[in-house]
Amino acid sequence: MSAVHSDAFVFFGASGDLAYKKVIPALQAMIQHDGMDIPIIGVSRSGWSLDEFRQHAHDSLAAAGAVDEAAFAKLSGLLRHVDGDYNDAPTYAKLKAALGEASHPLHYLAIPPSMFARVVEGLDGADCASGARVVVEKPFGRDLASARELNATLHRVFPERSIFRIDHYLGKEAVQNLLYFRFANSFLEPVWNRNCVDNVQITMAESFGVQGRGKFYEEVGAIRDVVQNHLLQVMTLLAMDAPPDSGAEALRAEKLRLLRAVRPLDPSEVVLGQFAGYREENGVARESDVETFAALRLRVDNWRWAGVPFYIRAGKKLPVTTTEVVVDFKRPPAVTFDRALSTGANYLRFRISPEETIAIGARVKKPGGEMRGQPVELIVRNSKPGDEQRPYERLLGAALKGDNTLFTDDATVEAAWAVVDPVLGHDGELVREYAPGTWGPDAAARIVVGGEHWHDPKREAVEPC
Repeated sequence: MSAVHSDAFVFFGASGDLAYKKVIPALQAMIQHDGMDIPIIGVSRSGWSLDEFRQHAHDSLAAAGAVDEAAFAKLSGLLRHVDGDYNDAPTYAKLKAALGEASHPLHYLAIPPSMFARVVEGLDGADCASGARVVVEKPFGRDLASARELNATLHRVFPERSIFRIDHYLGKEAVQNLLYFRFANSFLEPVWNRNCVDNVQITMAESFGVQGRGKFYEEVGAIRDVVQNHLLQVMTLLAMDAPPDSGAEALRAEKLRLLRAVRPLDPSEVVLGQFAGYREENGVARESDVETFAALRLRVDNWRWAGVPFYIRAGKKLPVTTTEVVVDFKRPPAVTFDRALSTGANYLRFRISPEETIAIGARVKKPGGEMRGQPVELIVRNSKPGDEQRPYERLLGAALKGDNTLFTDDATVEAAWAVVDPVLGHDGELVREYAPGTWGPDAAARIVVGGEHWHDPKREAVEPC
């Protein structure tokens, strides 16, 4: 099965926001770059004709500034549309007819998780699941118990090898480069452990709010939205041991082993916040206790990382929009020349977005007669947005080939939920208000211990020295 290329692409939620902004542009890109040439069937409850669906696809590409008329002409010829309610059996009968002779379709569920079970059952009942693959969007449940229930639902119809849990973060070029950089450079391994690393910080900051999606955000909050998935995945890539080969199973095994070594969160090592004004957003409860900010300290109970704190911070209405990792190395045991040195001399910085940067922080001597130093940053890689393959193009292309290397399996999803589960039912009194444009509640500073402090990302990448 894994060697068979899918012979049709079906996406439920074809009229939705995700399809409009991400899926349709990715489909055109796959036509441009890979010569994609299989039926593309959109399923929605829009009431559209095929011509209206084609116009919607063109509008999507125009909004993204990505219309390629030649590629769109091919895309338009591949498009099909099935209109119907996901709860009605005739919808799946129409899909079966639209699939024609395709025997290995890829079904992409760009729909609310509450509809996953019904759609999977509908596919099974119409004989659209046999020989097929399925892609499901996050969130994969709301907690450990619901994730297990969702996995059981999927497994009743699809084998695990045919289930692709998509997290677009794993398709980002910068995240892929983080993994490559770690294991393609031998100078890192001798220092990549508790003997040399003082702490690791991961910050995902957004300067904007919920952008009209208050109702959605009320159901998730910061931990469910980005910590349990995106940021724990980044942490896993930073901390895991090297897999024995580049295959999906080897990579997944090391990620799972690392996550199972992460101690479940202690509520005393978590600070939650909500930006002032969140409760006035449309769709938000007037007494909402949903967190728009989370800062937490994680412990990894294994030989490599014992005693090294991993800090994760994520929030909305912060000073900048960026995702950045800083690995702080321990200070020199003796400062021979610079007695006033009070901060760590070395770090490794990965900026994942909006631009990609990998940089090393060091100290050099200041010009002059005294043996005094100054910090410098050596940028070893810096690429601009647009230079890389887009995440959805990469991930959907891999799923069509049956390559699940960049996707999360059932055990890894459940292990990640096990880490955050203890703080999901937090008391609303623990959520502190913070002013928009700040780095969250003042209490977040206490999460970082041992005389260190949060590294607040700058607005722009530092220029190469």
